Amino acid sequence: MASTDTLTQSGRPVRAETPPADYWQRWSVRNAPPAEVVQAQLKASGGAASVPSTDAAGDDTPYRVLIVEDNRSQALFAQSVLHGAGMQAFVQMDADGVQQAIAEHRPDLILMDLHMPGLDGMRLTAMIRQQPHQQLLPIVFLTGEADPDRQFEVLDCGADDVLVKPIRPRHLVAAVANRIRRNRMQAQGRGDAGPLLNNPETGLPTRHNVMQQLETALAEKQPGGLMFVEIASALGLRERYGYASFERLMVQAGQRLSKALQPHLLARLNDNSFLLLARGLDEAAVTALASQVRDALSAQPFAVREEESVFLRCAVGYANLSQGLADADAGLEAVERTALQARLANNGVAAYVSENAAQNKEHLALLEGQLELAYQPIVAVAGSDTAQYQVLLRLRQGNGTLLSAGQVIPAAEAAGRIADLDQQVVEHALGLLHRYQFATPPMRLFVSQSLRTLARGAYADWLLAALQERQIPGKGLVIDVRLSDALVHAVSLQQFCARLMPVGVQFCLSQFEPGDEAEALLTQLPLGFVRVASRYAGSHANQKLRDELRGIIDKAHRANLQIIGQQIEDPQAAAAMWMGGVDFIQGNVVQRAGNELNFDFQNAVL
Repeated sequence: MASTDTLTQSGRPVRAETPPADYWQRWSVRNAPPAEVVQAQLKASGGAASVPSTDAAGDDTPYRVLIVEDNRSQALFAQSVLHGAGMQAFVQMDADGVQQAIAEHRPDLILMDLHMPGLDGMRLTAMIRQQPHQQLLPIVFLTGEADPDRQFEVLDCGADDVLVKPIRPRHLVAAVANRIRRNRMQAQGRGDAGPLLNNPETGLPTRHNVMQQLETALAEKQPGGLMFVEIASALGLRERYGYASFERLMVQAGQRLSKALQPHLLARLNDNSFLLLARGLDEAAVTALASQVRDALSAQPFAVREEESVFLRCAVGYANLSQGLADADAGLEAVERTALQARLANNGVAAYVSENAAQNKEHLALLEGQLELAYQPIVAVAGSDTAQYQVLLRLRQGNGTLLSAGQVIPAAEAAGRIADLDQQVVEHALGLLHRYQFATPPMRLFVSQSLRTLARGAYADWLLAALQERQIPGKGLVIDVRLSDALVHAVSLQQFCARLMPVGVQFCLSQFEPGDEAEALLTQLPLGFVRVASRYAGSHANQKLRDELRGIIDKAHRANLQIIGQQIEDPQAAAAMWMGGVDFIQGNVVQRAGNELNFDFQNAVL
């Protein structure tokens, strides 16, 4: 597929930015929880039994700002500036009292300090975001921290914006007022009628709206098509122009597509993709519309900044509603996978091909058998006080044949059984963590999961409930995801991580290979570990591999991530990994995968 072309005369330097965490939620606004639910949650957490202002109470009420700042003079400065602009500003100097202050004052926005004793602003923000009724509450940091990397970390923790001290009063007032105004517009649009149907900032239907319409169309067997539209070279565009300009560019792209494709419904799914639902079309018309989407986007350049414009290209994966899609989630998954094939097509368009019954029966037959799991130690090169194992999937068939994960997982995905398989493996892992929760050294299990499983909203709920039911610390579980999956489902993975991180669950990016988009994930995702691709096990005999490995390790360590070298078969390969700077080694040189958890980590010597 053609790459993105740029027209530039400015010669300005490339500028890299990281988007704030959860910014994609603006395109998929859902109902706020009912008042009685919020009341119960507040009572359970010890807060006052008053409901936060999720309906914004109308534009004629003064804006309410909670200032969380331990420095009295700084707090009074911000409070006096906001009071002077007609806002109600409340000061909370103790981090432990923030939840009570939110319940009492029902703020439209929190102005947060970064450096506070005890619980700092980032950790406090993460705790606020854990509350269902506070996930969309705007949080703006006011800090003297000038380091851009540190500011990006602040945004990644769940903040909406970062303002740097010293700040002009007019700038502070404008930043706070604009953020509150937009948030109130969204809340008022939602009202009592249910979910927000259209995004007030872009005018496009919300994801939730389109998915509901799709569910209805499938249930009523309406004719038509579904399309996944992915804008090409999104990472390069964001790095070149910065987050703010990239965001404006995507808004313009969505508006142009929506206008050209009326009356069909177009929703923005994440940073660079859209979902199009076209009802009332026959199959030939759906195919023609897929090509029309690409033409509509690329017909004219988009102005990015003064004297600079850009042509956009896209990949389109589409399916006919008559192809037996089980439900809206299955439809979205089908066209998203098809968009991957469209990337490789000359015209950038690919049609979904459903499997026939015979193929599906074959896949199901392959999955008949007894689940068996094996465990392989992951050993720290510098010693560790934790027993770490990777849980490896095996399936014993009726004839005694033992199938590996590489055989079972593709069949499970093709047959639509991957979520069941993933859940069985995690349940087994949780059982082991419960059994060994008081063992010395403590245990940590790495469990591979498919992003198709993690993308299901109910799966995070189930896993959180399972951890709570067994009273297992989340830090014992590491969810292992493949790089190829993460690149396609980055937004879904971010959402899943945000749900599980507060209970201590960690994440590992597996089969890692260098590349611009892959390396961007090291800072965009809340990872703890990176497992390099198996080909780097041969780095001791290949200078190019050795240099690549050192580059990966350096980037990962700068992002505070730990590196795992896998499939290490001999001492020479282990020595090369150790000299390259990996943190952990996994492979037969340590111990072959087996069905016992008896490796002596405390006396292991590499």
